[in-house]
Amino acid sequence: MHHPSVAPSFVQLHQTNHAAVRAELAAGLQAQPAHVAPKFFYDALGSRLFDAITELAEYYPTRTEAAIFETHGAAMAQQVPPGAVLMELGAGSCAKAVRLFPVLHPAVYVAVDISVGYLRGAMGPLQQRHTGLPMLGLGMDFSAELALPPAATDWLAAQGVTSAPRCVFYPGSSIGNFNRAEALALLRQAHAVCADGGPGGGLLIGVDRVKPKAILESAYDDPLGVTAAFNRNLLLHTNVLLGTDFAPARWRHVAFFNEAESRIEMHLQSDGAQIVRWPGGERTFADGERVHTENSYKWQPEDFDALLGEAGFGASSHWTDEKGWFSVFWAPV
Repeated sequence: MHHPSVAPSFVQLHQTNHAAVRAELAAGLQAQPAHVAPKFFYDALGSRLFDAITELAEYYPTRTEAAIFETHGAAMAQQVPPGAVLMELGAGSCAKAVRLFPVLHPAVYVAVDISVGYLRGAMGPLQQRHTGLPMLGLGMDFSAELALPPAATDWLAAQGVTSAPRCVFYPGSSIGNFNRAEALALLRQAHAVCADGGPGGGLLIGVDRVKPKAILESAYDDPLGVTAAFNRNLLLHTNVLLGTDFAPARWRHVAFFNEAESRIEMHLQSDGAQIVRWPGGERTFADGERVHTENSYKWQPEDFDALLGEAGFGASSHWTDEKGWFSVFWAPV
Protein backbone atom coordinates (compact mmCIF):
# COMPACT_ATOMS: atom_id res chain seq x y z
CA MET A 1 0.00 0.00 0.00
CA HIS A 2 1.47 3.36 -0.98
CA HIS A 3 1.37 6.12 1.61
CA PRO A 4 1.63 9.70 0.42
CA SER A 5 4.80 11.45 1.54
CA VAL A 6 4.19 13.07 4.93
CA ALA A 7 6.60 15.47 6.59
CA PRO A 8 6.59 16.34 10.28
CA SER A 9 5.91 19.95 11.22
CA PHE A 10 8.78 21.85 12.79
CA VAL A 11 9.03 24.92 15.00
CA GLN A 12 12.57 26.16 15.55
CA LEU A 13 13.10 28.50 18.48
CA HIS A 14 16.65 27.56 19.32
CA GLN A 15 19.90 29.05 17.99
CA THR A 16 18.45 32.47 17.32
CA ASN A 17 20.51 34.25 19.96
CA HIS A 18 24.18 33.53 19.22
CA ALA A 19 25.29 36.46 21.37
CA ALA A 20 23.56 34.98 24.45
CA VAL A 21 25.18 31.58 23.83
CA ARG A 22 28.62 33.18 23.52
CA ALA A 23 28.04 35.22 26.66
CA GLU A 24 26.93 32.13 28.62
CA LEU A 25 29.96 30.10 27.49
CA ALA A 26 32.44 32.93 28.16
CA ALA A 27 30.99 33.56 31.64
CA GLY A 28 31.26 29.84 32.45
CA LEU A 29 34.88 29.64 31.27
CA GLN A 30 35.84 32.69 33.34
CA ALA A 31 34.06 31.47 36.48
CA GLN A 32 35.82 29.87 39.46
CA PRO A 33 35.76 26.94 38.93
CA ALA A 34 35.24 26.98 35.17
CA HIS A 35 32.12 25.22 33.88
CA VAL A 36 30.20 24.59 30.66
CA ALA A 37 26.53 23.55 30.72
CA PRO A 38 25.81 19.95 29.64
CA LYS A 39 23.29 21.14 27.01
CA PHE A 40 26.36 22.05 24.92
CA PHE A 41 27.29 18.33 24.62
CA TYR A 42 24.64 17.88 21.94
CA ASP A 43 25.88 19.04 18.58
CA ALA A 44 25.43 16.49 15.77
CA LEU A 45 28.55 14.50 16.77
CA GLY A 46 27.76 14.77 20.47
CA SER A 47 24.26 13.37 19.90
CA ARG A 48 25.74 10.42 17.98
CA LEU A 49 28.38 9.80 20.63
CA PHE A 50 25.67 9.75 23.29
CA ASP A 51 23.75 7.16 21.24
CA ALA A 52 26.98 5.11 21.24
CA ILE A 53 27.29 5.47 25.04
CA THR A 54 23.84 3.93 25.44
CA GLU A 55 25.15 0.76 23.72
CA LEU A 56 28.00 0.28 26.23
CA ALA A 57 27.78 -2.64 28.66
CA GLU A 58 28.71 -0.31 31.54
CA TYR A 59 26.02 2.25 30.77
CA TYR A 60 23.02 0.65 32.47
CA PRO A 61 20.42 3.53 32.48
CA THR A 62 19.15 3.27 28.90
CA ARG A 63 18.64 -0.49 28.77
CA THR A 64 17.38 -0.68 32.37
CA GLU A 65 14.79 1.98 31.63
CA ALA A 66 13.87 0.23 28.35
CA ALA A 67 13.33 -3.03 30.26
CA ILE A 68 11.04 -1.23 32.74
CA PHE A 69 8.93 0.09 29.85
CA GLU A 70 8.90 -3.38 28.29
CA THR A 71 7.82 -5.07 31.52
CA HIS A 72 5.44 -2.45 32.89
CA GLY A 73 4.20 -0.68 29.73
CA ALA A 74 0.69 -2.08 30.10
CA ALA A 75 0.50 -0.83 33.71
CA MET A 76 1.69 2.60 32.57
CA ALA A 77 -0.99 2.62 29.88
CA GLN A 78 -3.57 2.22 32.66
CA GLN A 79 -2.39 5.59 34.00
CA VAL A 80 -1.63 7.56 30.81
CA PRO A 81 -4.89 8.26 28.96
CA PRO A 82 -5.03 7.19 25.29
CA GLY A 83 -5.39 9.99 22.77
CA ALA A 84 -3.01 12.21 24.73
CA VAL A 85 -0.54 14.77 23.43
CA LEU A 86 2.77 12.92 24.00
CA MET A 87 5.46 15.57 24.47
CA GLU A 88 8.98 14.19 24.78
CA LEU A 89 11.73 16.34 26.29
CA GLY A 90 15.28 15.80 25.00
CA ALA A 91 13.90 13.54 22.28
CA GLY A 92 17.16 13.08 20.35
CA SER A 93 16.66 10.06 18.08
CA CYS A 94 13.02 9.71 19.31
CA ALA A 95 13.62 5.98 19.79
CA LYS A 96 12.23 5.86 23.35
CA ALA A 97 8.89 7.43 22.47
CA VAL A 98 8.54 5.27 19.35
CA ARG A 99 8.61 2.12 21.47
CA LEU A 100 5.71 3.51 23.52
CA PHE A 101 3.46 4.46 20.56
CA PRO A 102 1.82 0.98 20.42
CA VAL A 103 1.27 0.98 24.21
CA LEU A 104 0.19 4.55 24.91
CA HIS A 105 -1.72 5.30 21.66
CA PRO A 106 -1.07 9.06 21.62
CA ALA A 107 -3.12 11.38 19.39
CA VAL A 108 -0.06 13.46 18.45
CA TYR A 109 3.67 13.39 19.19
CA VAL A 110 5.66 16.53 20.03
CA ALA A 111 9.46 16.07 20.15
CA VAL A 112 11.54 18.74 21.93
CA ASP A 113 15.33 18.96 21.61
CA ILE A 114 18.06 21.58 21.60
CA SER A 115 19.96 19.76 18.82
CA VAL A 116 17.82 21.02 15.97
CA GLY A 117 19.58 19.37 13.02
CA TYR A 118 19.71 15.99 14.73
CA LEU A 119 16.01 16.15 15.65
CA ARG A 120 15.01 17.10 12.09
CA GLY A 121 17.04 14.17 10.75
CA ALA A 122 15.38 11.73 13.16
CA MET A 123 11.82 12.93 12.64
CA GLY A 124 11.67 12.81 8.83
CA PRO A 125 11.98 8.99 8.56
CA LEU A 126 9.89 8.55 11.71
CA GLN A 127 6.95 10.42 10.22
CA GLN A 128 7.20 8.25 7.09
CA ARG A 129 6.86 5.12 9.26
CA HIS A 130 3.94 6.53 11.28
CA THR A 131 1.96 8.42 8.68
CA GLY A 132 -1.24 8.39 10.76
CA LEU A 133 0.35 10.09 13.79
CA PRO A 134 0.78 13.88 13.47
CA MET A 135 4.26 14.95 14.65
CA LEU A 136 5.73 18.27 15.64
CA GLY A 137 9.42 18.93 16.23
CA LEU A 138 10.26 21.75 18.64
CA GLY A 139 13.85 22.94 18.39
CA MET A 140 14.25 24.71 21.72
CA ASP A 141 16.24 24.89 24.94
CA PHE A 142 13.69 23.72 27.51
CA SER A 143 16.32 23.88 30.27
CA ALA A 144 15.98 27.68 30.08
CA GLU A 145 12.18 27.62 29.95
CA LEU A 146 9.68 24.84 29.34
CA ALA A 147 6.56 26.27 27.76
CA LEU A 148 4.72 25.61 24.51
CA PRO A 149 5.35 28.49 22.09
CA PRO A 150 2.32 30.03 20.32
CA ALA A 151 3.20 28.26 17.05
CA ALA A 152 3.04 24.88 18.83
CA THR A 153 -0.28 25.77 20.48
CA ASP A 154 -1.66 26.76 17.06
CA TRP A 155 -0.42 23.44 15.62
CA LEU A 156 -2.19 21.49 18.42
CA ALA A 157 -5.39 23.42 17.68
CA ALA A 158 -5.08 22.55 13.98
CA GLN A 159 -4.86 18.85 14.96
CA GLY A 160 -8.00 19.20 17.08
CA VAL A 161 -6.25 18.25 20.33
CA THR A 162 -6.36 21.55 22.25
CA SER A 163 -8.34 19.96 25.08
CA ALA A 164 -6.64 16.54 24.95
CA PRO A 165 -4.73 15.42 28.06
CA ARG A 166 -1.02 16.14 27.89
CA CYS A 167 1.65 13.63 28.85
CA VAL A 168 5.10 15.15 29.26
CA PHE A 169 7.60 12.32 28.73
CA TYR A 170 11.13 12.87 30.07
CA PRO A 171 13.07 9.61 29.82
CA GLY A 172 16.74 8.82 30.28
CA SER A 173 17.18 10.24 33.80
CA SER A 174 18.17 13.60 32.27
CA ILE A 175 16.42 15.28 35.20
CA GLY A 176 19.65 14.31 36.98
CA ASN A 177 21.48 17.11 35.15
CA PHE A 178 19.66 19.60 37.39
CA ASN A 179 20.25 20.25 41.07
CA ARG A 180 17.23 20.05 43.37
CA ALA A 181 16.20 23.70 42.97
CA GLU A 182 16.62 23.59 39.16
CA ALA A 183 14.79 20.24 38.93
CA LEU A 184 11.91 21.65 40.98
CA ALA A 185 11.67 24.70 38.69
CA LEU A 186 11.59 22.48 35.57
CA LEU A 187 9.02 20.10 37.08
CA ARG A 188 6.77 23.05 38.00
CA GLN A 189 6.93 24.20 34.37
CA ALA A 190 6.16 20.65 33.20
CA HIS A 191 3.17 20.64 35.55
CA ALA A 192 1.91 23.89 34.02
CA VAL A 193 2.26 22.46 30.47
CA CYS A 194 0.27 19.35 31.51
CA ALA A 195 -2.36 21.38 33.38
CA ASP A 196 -3.05 23.46 30.25
CA GLY A 197 -4.47 20.38 28.50
CA GLY A 198 -7.55 18.34 29.29
CA PRO A 199 -8.00 16.28 32.48
CA GLY A 200 -5.96 13.10 32.94
CA GLY A 201 -2.57 14.48 31.94
CA GLY A 202 0.68 14.08 33.80
CA LEU A 203 4.41 13.43 33.73
CA LEU A 204 6.12 10.14 32.80
CA ILE A 205 9.76 10.46 33.84
CA GLY A 206 12.82 8.23 34.14
CA VAL A 207 14.93 8.68 37.29
CA ASP A 208 18.30 7.09 38.07
CA ARG A 209 18.67 5.84 41.62
CA VAL A 210 21.48 5.80 44.16
CA LYS A 211 23.50 2.58 43.87
CA PRO A 212 27.02 1.29 44.60
CA LYS A 213 29.78 3.73 43.65
CA ALA A 214 31.69 1.29 41.41
CA ILE A 215 28.62 0.71 39.21
CA LEU A 216 27.93 4.42 38.93
CA GLU A 217 31.50 5.41 38.14
CA SER A 218 32.09 2.80 35.43
CA ALA A 219 28.88 3.95 33.69
CA TYR A 220 30.43 7.41 33.27
CA ASP A 221 34.05 6.39 32.65
CA ASP A 222 33.95 3.37 30.34
CA PRO A 223 37.13 1.48 29.35
CA LEU A 224 36.55 2.13 25.62
CA GLY A 225 36.68 5.85 26.21
CA VAL A 226 33.39 6.64 24.48
CA THR A 227 32.23 8.83 27.38
CA ALA A 228 35.63 10.55 27.37
CA ALA A 229 35.18 11.34 23.65
CA PHE A 230 31.65 12.62 24.35
CA ASN A 231 33.00 14.88 27.11
CA ARG A 232 35.94 16.18 25.04
CA ASN A 233 33.69 16.84 22.03
CA LEU A 234 32.15 19.57 24.19
CA LEU A 235 35.41 21.47 23.65
CA LEU A 236 35.09 21.22 19.86
CA HIS A 237 31.49 22.43 20.07
CA THR A 238 32.63 25.34 22.27
CA ASN A 239 35.30 26.16 19.65
CA VAL A 240 32.51 26.45 17.06
CA LEU A 241 30.12 28.46 19.24
CA LEU A 242 32.54 30.81 21.00
CA GLY A 243 35.65 30.72 18.81
CA THR A 244 37.81 29.19 21.54
CA ASP A 245 41.02 27.34 20.62
CA PHE A 246 40.60 24.28 22.87
CA ALA A 247 42.83 21.34 21.90
CA PRO A 248 40.87 18.26 23.07
CA ALA A 249 44.00 16.08 23.26
CA ARG A 250 45.25 18.30 26.10
CA TRP A 251 42.24 17.55 28.30
CA ARG A 252 41.55 14.42 30.33
CA HIS A 253 38.08 13.05 31.11
CA VAL A 254 37.39 12.78 34.86
CA ALA A 255 34.21 11.27 36.34
CA PHE A 256 33.45 10.35 39.95
CA PHE A 257 30.54 9.94 42.37
CA ASN A 258 30.27 12.77 44.91
CA GLU A 259 28.51 10.98 47.77
CA ALA A 260 27.79 14.11 49.82
CA GLU A 261 25.89 15.66 46.87
CA SER A 262 24.51 12.29 45.59
CA ARG A 263 25.74 13.03 42.08
CA ILE A 264 28.13 11.87 39.41
CA GLU A 265 30.38 14.74 38.35
CA MET A 266 32.09 14.96 34.97
CA HIS A 267 35.03 17.27 34.42
CA LEU A 268 37.72 17.94 31.83
CA GLN A 269 41.16 18.27 33.42
CA SER A 270 43.95 20.32 31.89
CA ASP A 271 46.98 18.24 30.94
CA GLY A 272 49.71 20.81 31.68
CA ALA A 273 49.35 24.57 32.03
CA GLN A 274 47.68 26.23 29.03
CA ILE A 275 45.92 29.38 27.88
CA VAL A 276 42.57 29.07 26.08
CA ARG A 277 41.71 32.11 23.96
CA TRP A 278 38.54 33.32 22.26
CA PRO A 279 37.48 36.63 20.67
CA GLY A 280 37.40 39.12 23.51
CA GLY A 281 38.69 36.83 26.26
CA GLU A 282 41.08 34.18 27.52
CA ARG A 283 41.56 31.90 30.52
CA THR A 284 44.78 30.47 31.90
CA PHE A 285 44.40 26.92 33.19
CA ALA A 286 46.95 25.48 35.59
CA ASP A 287 48.10 21.88 35.23
CA GLY A 288 45.32 19.70 36.65
CA GLU A 289 42.73 22.50 36.71
CA ARG A 290 39.25 21.39 35.68
CA VAL A 291 36.25 22.51 33.65
CA HIS A 292 33.05 21.11 35.24
CA THR A 293 30.84 19.81 32.41
CA GLU A 294 28.04 17.77 33.99
CA ASN A 295 26.32 16.70 37.16
CA SER A 296 24.08 13.65 37.19
CA TYR A 297 22.11 13.50 40.43
CA LYS A 298 20.99 10.09 41.68
CA TRP A 299 17.76 9.90 43.65
CA GLN A 300 16.11 7.80 46.33
CA PRO A 301 12.50 7.11 45.20
CA GLU A 302 10.91 8.67 48.29
CA ASP A 303 12.91 11.89 47.79
CA PHE A 304 11.89 12.16 44.14
CA ASP A 305 8.26 11.49 45.03
CA ALA A 306 8.43 14.39 47.51
CA LEU A 307 9.91 16.64 44.79
CA LEU A 308 7.02 15.79 42.43
CA GLY A 309 4.53 16.70 45.14
CA GLU A 310 6.32 20.01 45.71
CA ALA A 311 6.07 20.71 41.97
CA GLY A 312 2.26 20.41 42.17
CA PHE A 313 1.69 16.87 40.92
CA GLY A 314 -0.71 14.43 42.53
CA ALA A 315 0.24 11.14 44.22
CA SER A 316 2.80 9.44 41.98
CA SER A 317 3.33 5.78 41.20
CA HIS A 318 6.59 4.27 39.98
CA TRP A 319 7.96 1.11 38.44
CA THR A 320 11.45 -0.27 38.84
CA ASP A 321 13.74 -3.10 37.67
CA GLU A 322 14.53 -6.21 39.70
CA LYS A 323 17.78 -4.67 41.03
CA GLY A 324 16.11 -1.39 42.02
CA TRP A 325 18.61 0.58 39.94
CA PHE A 326 16.19 2.84 38.08
CA SER A 327 12.60 4.07 38.36
CA VAL A 328 9.98 5.36 35.95
CA PHE A 329 7.47 7.64 37.68
CA TRP A 330 3.98 8.62 36.62
CA ALA A 331 2.85 11.83 38.29
CA PRO A 332 -0.72 12.94 37.46
CA VAL A 333 -1.75 16.57 37.28
